[in-house]
Order: sequence, then structure tokens, then C-alpha cells
Amino acid sequence: MPAAEPAPVLLRGTDRAAFAVAFAARLRRAGLRVGITETGDLVRALGASPPTSRTVLYWTARVSLVRRHDDLALFDRVFATVFDDTPPLPLSRSAVPPKSRDNTVHVPVPGAGDEAAAGGEGLPWATLPTAVAADEDSGDDGLDLPELRPSALAALAAVPFEDLDQPQTEALGAALRAALTDWPHRRGRRHRADPAGRRVALRATIARARRTGWEAITVVRERPLPKPRRVVMLCDVSESMRAQAAAYLQLMRAFTTVADAEVFAFATRLTRLTVPLRHTSPREAVDQAGAAVDDRFGGTRIATNIATLLDSHHGDTVRGGVVIVASDGWDSDPPEAMTAAMTRLRRRAHSILWLNPRAGTPGWAPRVGAMAAALPFCDHLLPAATFTDLTEAIHHLRHLTRPPAFRSDLTALPPSAV
Repeated sequence: MPAAEPAPVLLRGTDRAAFAVAFAARLRRAGLRVGITETGDLVRALGASPPTSRTVLYWTARVSLVRRHDDLALFDRVFATVFDDTPPLPLSRSAVPPKSRDNTVHVPVPGAGDEAAAGGEGLPWATLPTAVAADEDSGDDGLDLPELRPSALAALAAVPFEDLDQPQTEALGAALRAALTDWPHRRGRRHRADPAGRRVALRATIARARRTGWEAITVVRERPLPKPRRVVMLCDVSESMRAQAAAYLQLMRAFTTVADAEVFAFATRLTRLTVPLRHTSPREAVDQAGAAVDDRFGGTRIATNIATLLDSHHGDTVRGGVVIVASDGWDSDPPEAMTAAMTRLRRRAHSILWLNPRAGTPGWAPRVGAMAAALPFCDHLLPAATFTDLTEAIHHLRHLTRPPAFRSDLTALPPSAV
């Protein structure tokens, strides 16, 4: 008898690990709890039993990745969205699941009582929810963001903020959060054993000496553990910063979601945006932040808002932290008020960074009264007109571990501004 032909293997030639990691990342963005253990289970399951149809792939991924019954609906939605948006998979005609009149894909689920419709696989059919269009999606799972190549993201990062639309700003905001890997640290009070440490761990050394007749033969050394330094950002959302407000909100959201940062927006009043910007959906977070700031695109009172922050119960968050002020320096308060507010801020903060969207313009100089008054108290003045500038400002945080000098580092300014 001739040997039976082997069933066609789905995803032939695909890296199982890369596929599992990418699919698990898509589930995590949608809000499903998928960790390293579940991803490893999916890789091993795909190696032990290569899927021969979309149905087998569905059950392999579902058994490996889903741990709670409440997550089934979300998993089904992401699975249908991923495979409905991709080109047709190499399935045989008998392995393709049927579709109903409303164009919904049917996947077998045990226990529904329709074994005859399972196509000989002994499983009944159940209807999955269809993929929701981008304009109808609530945005909670973040699946409506455009998938841009790294080259396209790099090109958009150099475009001014006013030339970007909302999807491009959200995509660049996601790349901004991915670039936030370095964070300033300070010396903590806890210590850990380290052979290269300068301090002798007395308790550990004495414990070792008990084994050698109380002779300290082995000296245990230790070094202090680094502790993340608090970052506080104040963003100007006045009329002169209208073009930069949306992009700066993405930077503020990166600080709140990746690290424990406090963010505030100000025009004529100070508004705390830490809680709204921690929402899982980028679009919903920006919408809630915009609704919370009711004085945006109006006047500017930088000195008054800095003094308000220092006088509030959030003023202790500034102590020993890195303060980032994003503003063009146009202020209705007198320069004397800015000098007094920055003097108080300088005494309390570890470092002060000022992001100015006009600092990178050729021939620009800080001649505005408020900006000229605040400059001597700033450690760094950086340009912030594109997402490339914001990414460089994020990478600049790694250099803020050591205490800076009181004078400002004016390397980012043109020679005429020094």
C-alpha cells in the first residue's frame, strides 16, 4: 500500500520562537497576562506538535497562553484580528474553517454540542467575534496604532511636531517609551556583597570568622545599591506651545508608564496628569489628560506654577529628583518672580533640565525675560522640536547620576547665547 501523504504543516519555515514572542507581545498590548512561562510553553508545543491547520494553531496557542476563563474572549478577539488581517495561510481546502453569512470565522470549542460540524476533528464549532475596524475600536488594546518600519519611524522622528498627525504621534510615542531604558540613579541606603566594594561588611565578615576560630580570614566587602531617582516633569500647554503639546504629552506618558515619575501640565494653573496618563490605551490617556487641563492654549504663568508645585503636598517629590521643564520660556510673570521660584527649585532638586522647542533654531538666544532669568539655575538646556530631540533628551538622563555643578552646561546653546 502506498504511504499516506503527511498533512501539510502550517507556518512551515517560520521561526517558532519569533512567532510565539510576537504573538505574546500582541496579547500583552491588548491587556492579556502572558509571561515568559506561557511563551515558552507555546514554543515547546509548536515544536512537539506542528499545527496542520488554523484550528490546531488556535487550540495550541489557547491552551499554552490562556490561564483564566475571563481571558478567553480577549484571546479570541486578538487571534481573529491577527489572522484576519494577514494574508491567507497555507491551508488545505478541508482544513479551512467555514464562515457564516455574517462573515464570522468559526473555531471549534469543546462542550458546545455540535461535534458533527467540526469537520471530523471531534470538536464543535463556536463563533468568534469579528475583528473591529480601526475607527470603531475603543483603543483600549492599542491594536489600532500603525505598524511602521524602523526606517519610517526614524524618518518621522525628524519631522516637526506640527507636521505629524495623531496616528504618527502615537506611533512615535510608543517608540519613545521603548527608548526609555536608562534612568538616573542615586546611592541608596541598602548594600549588597561585592568583591570590588570599598566598604567592609562587618556582619558578614564576623559570621565567616565563626568558622575559623574568630579570625577574620575572609573579608566580605559590599557596595551600596543604586536607587532610581525621582523625575518630575512640568509641561507648558499654553497657546505658544500648541504645536508641541501632543508630542510632549507622549513624553510625559512615557515617564509615567515606564518609571515612577510625576508629571504636571500648566498654563495659568497647575494640573497633575500622572494618573490619567497611566491609562493602558495611548489615545484614551491623552484624551483624559486633555479633559483634565481646562486652561490649555491660554496664557502662561511659569513662575507662579513652579511656586505652586513647591508649596503643595507634591513638593516633596521634587526633593533630590530630576526636574524637567518643557516650555518656550514665554511667561506673563515678571523675571523677578521666575528668579525667586527657580532659586527655591534649585535648592530642592538634584538636576534641572529645560526643554525648549526653539533652542535648536540657528541664531536663537535666550533673550526672553523669563528664559534668561531661569537659565542660570538650569543644568542643561536642550532642544525639543522633534521626536529625535525628545529621544536624545531621554538618553541624556543617564548622565545625571552624579551631582552637577551649580553653573549651567551650555553646550547645547549656540555660541551667541553663551
